[in-house]
Amino acid sequence: MKRQNTALRSDPLVAAIDIVSQRAELLNRARDILPIISSNTGKTESERRCADDNIQAMQSAGLFKMLIPKRYGGLELDFRTHIEVTSVIGEACGASAWVLNLCNICSWMASLFPDKVKDDIYGDNPNALISGVLTPNAPGQSRRVEGGFIVSGKWYYSSGSLHADWGLIGVLETDDNNNPIGQHLALAPRSDFAIEDTWFTVGMRGSGSNCLVANEIFIPDYRMVSMPDLIEGNYSNEHTEEDLYNSAFIPAAALILVSPQLGMARAALQLTIDMSSKRAITYTSFAQQRDSTGFQIQLAKAAMKIETAHLHTYRAANDIDTFARSGQYMDYQTRARVRADAGVALKNVTDALQDLLFAHGAGSFAESSPMQRIWRDSNTAARHAVTLPAISEEVYGKALLGVENTVTVLV
Repeated sequence: MKRQNTALRSDPLVAAIDIVSQRAELLNRARDILPIISSNTGKTESERRCADDNIQAMQSAGLFKMLIPKRYGGLELDFRTHIEVTSVIGEACGASAWVLNLCNICSWMASLFPDKVKDDIYGDNPNALISGVLTPNAPGQSRRVEGGFIVSGKWYYSSGSLHADWGLIGVLETDDNNNPIGQHLALAPRSDFAIEDTWFTVGMRGSGSNCLVANEIFIPDYRMVSMPDLIEGNYSNEHTEEDLYNSAFIPAAALILVSPQLGMARAALQLTIDMSSKRAITYTSFAQQRDSTGFQIQLAKAAMKIETAHLHTYRAANDIDTFARSGQYMDYQTRARVRADAGVALKNVTDALQDLLFAHGAGSFAESSPMQRIWRDSNTAARHAVTLPAISEEVYGKALLGVENTVTVLV
């Protein structure tokens, strides 16, 4: 189990007040750049990558710094802050929020490595971005050598890879017969990878989630950590007084995938409300949608589903942060529940969008309508394997019953 946090720590009340203050500031900064993000939605989609102006705006606002240690120029906040701020960007562009989201969580994961790794990443470039894929390469594509590993392989799909300075990848270690004997998370500079242009999708086009390709690259031992250790909270970060880096690995990695969805859902709801006095319900007596009782009920149902998504997400984020500040690693059942929280939140967002599309009408699917882009982006992102509701609910059900989990180790 993870070592207990016995280092001297700041007053928890003072730290919490400081984080809330910084959260409010970052939320304001995020809202201030929404016009820039919104103006580039077409470019982001057509070029299948987050517009450079969006990356620059988010970088200048400090939004890529939320989960980086203060010792390396970061803000070192908490997951509740990260989720709220990222969701604001999602109100304007789901793909841009997704890139912000994934690069930030990769920065957090890199912060679980020893300081020597963080020196490599941020020493000469405090604004370095990281993209990553936890899925390991195929058996037989890595071999241990003196001082590290020689690694080859392909990693689908690395969101933000077109803007990243480093790559975070899963590496499978095998014996001479290609039998798995270990799995690691590794970091290598972006220059070690080629990018294969594979991201041709209906939704989340602008996330640039292309394939990282490595051919016989060397990764030193110190830039590799055990994936099983990470899952159990046995981190390599030497500074256990840094609360953020005591957060539970899989719950954090799963829950952040909801962040852009919350913003997209709020945007779709607000658009439906705003247009309800300007749109009629064709073939009825209603000159305005808002006058229809049926429309009002549809709107209320969608709004409550979106609220449910927020409640599950914020409860789970608060649990992650509370456990981290306590210095105790989150227990297995709570970890399973947080993963299920993410699935429930995404299911509610997806269902709410369906309700809103019916309420808003067929005009939702006009190319000029933001509704169709939100619908495509949200539905694509909601199918991420780590947050599939059916799997997460089964894992949580097994945890509640004390039944062995033979489904996934990612809890």
